[in-house]
Amino acid sequence: SEIKKSGFDGIILVASNPVDIMTYVCWKLSGYDKSKVIGSGTTLDSARLRYTLGERLDVNPKDINAYVMGEHGDSQFVAWSYALCGVQPIYQIASRKDSKIKFEDLENIEGEVRNIAYKIIECKKSTYYGIGMALTRITKAILENENSVLTVSSYLNGEYGHDDVYIAVPSIVNEDGVREVIHLPLDIEEKEKLDKSIEIMKENINKLDI
Repeated sequence: SEIKKSGFDGIILVASNPVDIMTYVCWKLSGYDKSKVIGSGTTLDSARLRYTLGERLDVNPKDINAYVMGEHGDSQFVAWSYALCGVQPIYQIASRKDSKIKFEDLENIEGEVRNIAYKIIECKKSTYYGIGMALTRITKAILENENSVLTVSSYLNGEYGHDDVYIAVPSIVNEDGVREVIHLPLDIEEKEKLDKSIEIMKENINKLDI
């Protein structure tokens, strides 16, 4: 309410957890355009995924394109069907006999990325350095009008068959906020995981008095 009173006309970037729910609340209470209210989503999770894959494959993480989608939390998942190392699909690499990574490793990596925050909190009580880095990345994309693809918490308005919910999906981010939500044709299993994650978010949204 104080931000609204000030006449602020910028972009709100939400980091507070549960970030997807908090972003929805912020959008509802602010009355701002949905594209100008963004959550940090799974930007940090996706960075951790790329780092882990780069380490396993002995490749610069900058050359890994892979995304964690859904809730920033226990129902998040990796869209493996769109994961690439350079121009090679991770699935293709995992199928090779001489590969440093096998199909059975992918589930372990996904679990490792999902649970790493718990390990960090156990060791040093907080994950502030990681989220600080992720927020810096998103802010840079906004201030420098990058049109970068980031897995921020974005409002769905029919994309993936859902609406009236914020969830982390690959989105193009620039000086106007979320310019566009990228609609990936997920495979059946991935679509089911996204549907489940969104269902959890909507159950929580329905409990709110806003």
